[in-house]
Amino acid sequence: MRLILWGLFKKIVIADTLAPIVDAIFSDYQSQPGLVLIAGAVFFSFQIYCDFSGYSDIAIGTSKLFGIELMSNFKFPYFSRTIAEFWRRWHVSLSTWFRDYIYFPLGGSRASKAKSIRNIFVIFLVSGFWHGANWTFLAWGAIHALLYVPSFLFGYNRKHIDVIGHTDKVSVTDIFRIILTYCLVTIAWIFFRAPSIADAVSYIGHIFTNSRGASSYNLYYGYIVALLCIEWLMRRNERQVLNTGYRALNWAMYLVLILVIFLHANNSANNFIYFQF
Repeated sequence: MRLILWGLFKKIVIADTLAPIVDAIFSDYQSQPGLVLIAGAVFFSFQIYCDFSGYSDIAIGTSKLFGIELMSNFKFPYFSRTIAEFWRRWHVSLSTWFRDYIYFPLGGSRASKAKSIRNIFVIFLVSGFWHGANWTFLAWGAIHALLYVPSFLFGYNRKHIDVIGHTDKVSVTDIFRIILTYCLVTIAWIFFRAPSIADAVSYIGHIFTNSRGASSYNLYYGYIVALLCIEWLMRRNERQVLNTGYRALNWAMYLVLILVIFLHANNSANNFIYFQF
C-alpha cells in the first residue's frame, strides 16, 4: 500500500502537474527566457521519471497485494554518480533485457576494446530505436553511448554497485558527481522530448542566448525537493519508501500525501508516458 500511495503521488502530483508546463515550454521555446528553458528540461526529467517510476510502483505494490513479486524497475537513478550507475538504476527491466539478449550475445565487454565499444553503441542505439522511429530517440541513445564509453575505457563502469551512502559516507565528490550526471542526463532528455534534433539543438542554444527573464515555479520545485528528500532518506531500499520505522511519522506522511493527491486529482488526465512504447 505504501508503494501504491507513493506511485500515485509521483504520477498525479508531480508528473501530471508538470506535464502541461513542459508542453507549453517546449512548444514555444524560442520565445522563452533561459531560466524557463532550464526549468522545462528539469521538469521533463522529473515528469518522465515520476510518470514511469510511479506506474512501476503502483504495479509492484498491486501485484504484491496478490502475492506476486515483481522486480524493481527504478532504484533512485537521479542519485547516480556515473552514467553507468544511472543505467543500473533506470528502467531496470528493459536495460537488463537488452544486456542479456543483445549486449552479451554480441560479446559484451569480453571482446576487444573496439568491438566492446561497438556493442555499447549498438545497445544504446537499439534502446533509442525501441522508443520510436524518430531521429531524436537515436540521438538520445547515441548521447548516452558517448557518455558511457569513457567509464568503460577507464574501467570505472563497474563502480558504485551499491546505492550512495550504503557502505561509506557521502563525500563532496559524490555530490558533485551526482549533480554532473544528472545535468548530462537532463541534456539528453531534451533530445528525447523535442520533436526534432534541430529543435533540441535550438532549445539548448536558446538557454545560453536568451538569458533574460526568470521562472516562477517555486511550488513545483517544492514538490521535486520533497520527492528527492524522501527518496534520499529511503535510498537504501526502494521497497521501503515511506517507512521511517516510526508509526506516527509514517501516518503523518500518509495523510499529507493523500491530501495532496486529492488536491491535484482533478488535474490528472494524462495517460502514462510509457503506454505509447
